[in-house]
Amino acid sequence: MNQYLSLVRTVLETGSWQENRTGTRTLSVPGAMMRFDLQKDGFPAVTTKRLAFKSVVGELVGFLRASRSAADFRALGCKVWDQNANENAEWLANPYRLQEDDLGPVYGVQWRAWPAYKLLDADNSRQIEDAQRRGFSVVSTLQEDGKNKVLLYKAIDQLRDCLDTIIKNPGSRRILFHGWNCAELDAIALPACHLLYQFIPNASTKEISLCLYIRSNDIGLGTPFNLAEGAALLHLVGRLTGYTPRWFTYFIGDAHIYENHLPMLEEQLKREPYPAPKLVLSDRIPDYAKTGKYEPEWLEKVEPGDFTLEDYQHHAPLTAPMAV
Repeated sequence: MNQYLSLVRTVLETGSWQENRTGTRTLSVPGAMMRFDLQKDGFPAVTTKRLAFKSVVGELVGFLRASRSAADFRALGCKVWDQNANENAEWLANPYRLQEDDLGPVYGVQWRAWPAYKLLDADNSRQIEDAQRRGFSVVSTLQEDGKNKVLLYKAIDQLRDCLDTIIKNPGSRRILFHGWNCAELDAIALPACHLLYQFIPNASTKEISLCLYIRSNDIGLGTPFNLAEGAALLHLVGRLTGYTPRWFTYFIGDAHIYENHLPMLEEQLKREPYPAPKLVLSDRIPDYAKTGKYEPEWLEKVEPGDFTLEDYQHHAPLTAPMAV
């Protein structure tokens, strides 16, 4: 994880102090990037402290199941959503918050059930019929500016669409999904930070790569977590589509270190990294490369225990408070 430590040094040496919504100032730099060769570099798990891997894969499984409740994530071994759900004063006062533990339509809801609408002229039968062929259903009729309109809706499974395209059209440069739904930002406990994922399969080498864009990343706590989660997702998608994970490129818009995380990161810089571990997926997850059978429903069937880190050596755990 020398790339991660190099990023930490860059922010410490070149960052500027910024104020933000949390009340804890940050050292921040605009624009950062890391690129990992998963075949040569191994799995990008931080080794200068212990990675909370069970929490990482618990959150990922919750996203795959489109969970919107902190209780669901807790049941999967991930407690990182508790504070955002129940201790954020702004969210507690939000009229869209349904009940205790509710988070609103966070990441996985957008990944697996993006709410899509079309407002079409009622007399444009060709457009309406085309939308219905694509899975949209009429939910209402209304008038707008004196014209009769038809409102259609469907929930789009963006991630499933990505897998389908990898299988059917791996040369496409449009295999991506994202979580930044402008229409629902006011109804979410925390708008998406890791918001754009693009899969890039190579049909000739049977390798698949992932580019991940994160608008805002807490280098101390968020980056190690998001690195491992993105790499684990790439391994799962590769297993289900018959590709070997290769390049994982990680882009950050605002890369920052919270002031109260400085001691934790300064301690990590004193530690010598261990070799990267290996991610092993359970044999019960079907391997398309071996079976030739496409089973995307396993996106919902995987469990946190299906992900294991082998030969994971790490230094002593380090903790720091999460800014909410």
